[in-house]
Amino acid sequence: MAAVTLSHLKLGDKIGEDVLTPLGGILFQKGKIITPKEIEILQAFLVQNVIVEASSASNKSNEDTVEEPVQETAPLVVDSDLHKEYDKMLEVLRQVFNSFVAGQGMPVMDIRKQLEKLLEHVKSYNVLTFIPRRFTERDYLLHNGITSALTSYLIAQWTGFPQKDWMQLAFAGLLHDIGNVRIDKAILSKPNALSAEEKEEMKRHTVLGYQLLKNVAALNDGVKMAALQHHEKVDGTGYPLGIDATKIHPYAKIVAIADIFHAMTLNKAYRKAASPYLVLEQIQSDAFGKLDPAYVSTFVEKATQFHNGIVVRLSDERIGEIVFTDRTHLTRPWVSINGTIVNLTVERHLHIKEVLK
Repeated sequence: MAAVTLSHLKLGDKIGEDVLTPLGGILFQKGKIITPKEIEILQAFLVQNVIVEASSASNKSNEDTVEEPVQETAPLVVDSDLHKEYDKMLEVLRQVFNSFVAGQGMPVMDIRKQLEKLLEHVKSYNVLTFIPRRFTERDYLLHNGITSALTSYLIAQWTGFPQKDWMQLAFAGLLHDIGNVRIDKAILSKPNALSAEEKEEMKRHTVLGYQLLKNVAALNDGVKMAALQHHEKVDGTGYPLGIDATKIHPYAKIVAIADIFHAMTLNKAYRKAASPYLVLEQIQSDAFGKLDPAYVSTFVEKATQFHNGIVVRLSDERIGEIVFTDRTHLTRPWVSINGTIVNLTVERHLHIKEVLK
């Protein structure tokens, strides 16, 4: 390896050691290929020297021409198999909801079989960028359940739950709103604000969900408590029981985060989807008194990792590419727009409106 000054850095060089910001954040990871964009960012951070792999440095010094830089594989490309299994899960969950409406039992093994197939592709699932390919607003509850299952499964891994809990937490996310099959469809699909009486009726879905699941032997207590408690708040202001953090099941705390995130980032009859980055900021603010702060911190940190290269639309309609995320401001990355760096931690009047790819 060799230390190379910024002025001598060449296109195609491969970084040999992580490049850090003055505050200790990782600007570029080891192995990053230098392109004009990387040089622009290094200049913006006033980086003087970069360690590059020796073979890269020596090869470049002996060549008159520079080959096209190696294009890195984008980490966020969604495997089409994920969408295929997602669509199959959608139909299985629809059958589950219909079974309960008809007073039939729950086909747990069918659910588990398809959920396992879906989770085989969880590495292709990105919390911030995944979009169901056949979304309709009337199927909102089904989509919220499946995306909450995927996200709850990831949060279980990120927060260090034992592997035996991962599938059960996916079940918890998938079935947390099952009680809505007992709620009047006119209330569920109402395109405007609910009346006080309708709100109280809506809140009953938590107790109704618990009642539907409580005798299903294949589901552990955490899944059933998640259906009952996913609207409880750590300060005791939630429902249906008004219990505080000491009495809320860990599964319910995780599902609450997934449910809120997807409830706000999926379209509804009365509200369009919000920017995932704005939703993360909202979830961070709700961590004080409403959601479990430790789980929220891990969720936001992991969900925003490795997002350099994502193309986004800002609130002023400009389109650019995320080039750096400061670990102290995870929801406000740096965005490169036509060669200009927009630092969202400074330009607070702007935010990411939409993740494009």
